[in-house]
Amino acid sequence: MHELGLCADIVGAVTRRAGDRPVARVTVRVGALHHVHPEAFAQSFALAAAGTSADGAVAELVLVPMTMRCRACGSAAESVEPVVACPACGAPEVDQRGGDELVLESLEYRA
Repeated sequence: MHELGLCADIVGAVTRRAGDRPVARVTVRVGALHHVHPEAFAQSFALAAAGTSADGAVAELVLVPMTMRCRACGSAAESVEPVVACPACGAPEVDQRGGDELVLESLEYRA
């Protein structure tokens, strides 16, 4: 379950930014190549945040697909899985971009 290690790093970044301020919500953008499962992410975040300023915070996960462009036919598409051939024409000449993002997008603090 790699989500726990990922969430430990995210909670570390959150607590460095938040200091002693209690955190209510965290939004994280994660690329599809990280293969993060939302349920495992939520559980891992709760475990990693226990005892920190993010304890009890809601972790919102935004999954970011990768983009694919076919060099043979020019079609473009988004996918959450690596693509080995163009879904439009079947050619193996595809370029993939993105999907490797990991961004702590926002923090909300408790009042």
